[in-house]
Amino acid sequence: MEGVLVRKIKKICVFCGANSGKDVAFVNAAFNLGKVLGKRKIDLVYGGGKLGLMGQVLGIIPSAFTINNLVGETCGKEIKVATMQERLVMMMELSDAFIALPGGFGTLEELFQMISWAQLNIHNKPIGVLNINGFFNGLFSFVDHAVKQEFITPRARKILISATTADELVDKLQAFRFEPDPALSKLKWSPSSSQKEKLDLTLRL
Repeated sequence: MEGVLVRKIKKICVFCGANSGKDVAFVNAAFNLGKVLGKRKIDLVYGGGKLGLMGQVLGIIPSAFTINNLVGETCGKEIKVATMQERLVMMMELSDAFIALPGGFGTLEELFQMISWAQLNIHNKPIGVLNINGFFNGLFSFVDHAVKQEFITPRARKILISATTADELVDKLQAFRFEPDPALSKLKWSPSSSQKEKLDLTLRL
């Protein structure tokens, strides 16, 4: 990465499935990602619990998930929140970047929420997916189709980063340069207003 200005990333939020998935490569990739983050001294933020691919360090978990030990005991430090939306907002505020591993509807919702918030200039943090064994190929095809149909701009398409290895993906996140839409960049979002006025950040484009 010689000659490239590197973004300083201290914490990465990882979105991943509550199930391990059919392919053992998904689990192996999750473990390897953890090793890569540890080697680079990058802290992990995740959704809490110990099911599936979910990992360790700081878990942000809705209180409902802790009833009857639904998702198991969180590894590392745990922060309990009231709602799923509050969890996602806290993940955004506490993380410097985001990575999605193979997962289901919840993982996709979290991934696209962060992308839409970046598009709205709510944050300017890099977002990537670890495309293990082509898991996200269909998703990329859909997104590119939406670009061709002019529902997603080419500028917004650049928000979604991808790589097939953890090291390559972290390198890309560190090299990412946010290019806000000129019109949407005029929007002003204040962390204090989201807390004091309970600002609804669920808007999606």
